[in-house]
Amino acid sequence: MSTTTTPAEAAPPALSAGIRTIFVGLMCGMLVASISQTIVSPAMPIIVAELGGIEHYSWLATAAMLVAAVTTPIVGKLSDLYGRRSFYIAGLVVFMVGSVLSGLAQNFWWLVVARAVQGAGMGILMPLSQTIIGDIIPPRQRGKYQGLMGAVFGFSSIAGPLAGGAITDSFGWRWLFFIPLPIGLAALVFIVKNLHLAHTRREAKVDVKGAVLLSVALVAILLATSWGGTSYPWASWQVIGLYVLGAVALAVFIPLELRHPEPILPLRMFANPIFTFSAIASLAVAMAMFGAIFYIPVYAQGVLGADATNSGLIVMPMSVAMIGTSMVIGLLITRTGRYKGFMLAGTLVIIAGFALLVRVHYGSSNLQLIVAMVVIGLGLGACMQTYTLVVQNAVEQRDLGVATAATQFFRSAGATVGIAVLGTVMTSQLGPAIARHLPAEAQGAAGQVGAGSVLDPTVLEQLPPAIATGIRMGLGDAMHTVFLVALPLAGIAFLATLFIKAQPLRDTLSGPTPEPVTSAGTESETMLGAAHAREELELAAEPAPAQDADVSPAPGRR
Repeated sequence: MSTTTTPAEAAPPALSAGIRTIFVGLMCGMLVASISQTIVSPAMPIIVAELGGIEHYSWLATAAMLVAAVTTPIVGKLSDLYGRRSFYIAGLVVFMVGSVLSGLAQNFWWLVVARAVQGAGMGILMPLSQTIIGDIIPPRQRGKYQGLMGAVFGFSSIAGPLAGGAITDSFGWRWLFFIPLPIGLAALVFIVKNLHLAHTRREAKVDVKGAVLLSVALVAILLATSWGGTSYPWASWQVIGLYVLGAVALAVFIPLELRHPEPILPLRMFANPIFTFSAIASLAVAMAMFGAIFYIPVYAQGVLGADATNSGLIVMPMSVAMIGTSMVIGLLITRTGRYKGFMLAGTLVIIAGFALLVRVHYGSSNLQLIVAMVVIGLGLGACMQTYTLVVQNAVEQRDLGVATAATQFFRSAGATVGIAVLGTVMTSQLGPAIARHLPAEAQGAAGQVGAGSVLDPTVLEQLPPAIATGIRMGLGDAMHTVFLVALPLAGIAFLATLFIKAQPLRDTLSGPTPEPVTSAGTESETMLGAAHAREELELAAEPAPAQDADVSPAPGRR
């Protein structure tokens, strides 16, 4: 029997010790950036109680989110022009400065500004960690390492809230910002000592006007989406005005980018269907994912009667499933050279998970909710990080940074939009749903039910049983609608993934990207077996490029 393997099946060679050391530093940088988004959440009420500012509570999260979103695409482009190393080091320093300032905050707005500084650091570290992986690890070997990066996200979503609550109770909330500093310093030492990338500086006029217009558009649109239905009604002049401002900025930005020789966001990337469909899929998956992460605890606390601590921990099974699947799928992609079948399977599993969530209702058990979350986590782990790999394999090397950053931005935008849209669905459905389940003699109380009554078990215990039960059943109906709306988002992700053409994963760091093969199969096939067969034909139709003699970064060059 022959033991010859095809290029798609042959295992890629191991990476050098130097590259693995760099990867450890990148993981440390990614960890401090991602965990800072979750570690503070348990202490927010305590922080606001001490520093004041309850009326502006949301700014503690919004400030970091907005600055990170604006920074991400800009630093991606600048790193393409001038190299990654100095920007990544600057990102670590900026993040740690923001952490120190946050820990020393003397009033609410000091902390908001400090969190914005942290957001700038996060907006540099998170996309560049993924981009540098693209600089030092060939696409064929990259699946395993991006799977590990996905596991870092999952780990931070588990460890962040747990560590945040324990640290706050034991040492005080200020230590939440000081404890990650040793990890950041370790990452800085690793990167300064080991990361020396070969880069040819491109002397080009920086697209300052494009950067300013893009920043205005992103801030206006994301702020309007974040405020809509919460801080202000969707039809208020504040929200509509911000959307108009964002639309005008985009209208000026697009023709400017088409004319600039080095645009801050090259719109020609959207002519590549692989990039465009990957961006759509990333946006849709993030909307569904963060909607689930944000609103499942609301369901657990308000409908199932879990306390605040347990409602926060109830998303842990989803995170654990996502970590495990991300690592396994990454290894399988590196081993087989195939990815599209795994991505399609992942989006189908996400659809199945939300279908299970839709079936959960008042009276359902914790087990039913946990099973649905595990299924969603399995699907997310199979596809979430792979979109970055697909984009990096499809774009030119000169656009690697901005393309990776754009993918990261669409994921962040999806989180913001998903939480806002699903939140609007919940609030619009809640009042009528509660009214339907209250007894006739208590119908007048429906309009007086506030968020505290819905989510605070101690308040519900003080209400007559019939009213408390009606409130829980009404919230269950409202959350059913929320999960029902999230279901088509997963469907959009599946359709967008279906139209992503499979390309052979290169064994080299650079060189021309092969054109997608379209002769095998059609994009209308929806069966996973057909997708796998089509991908195998596409991969076999083109020989694997010659392997680089050495993929180690050139020492001493930037």
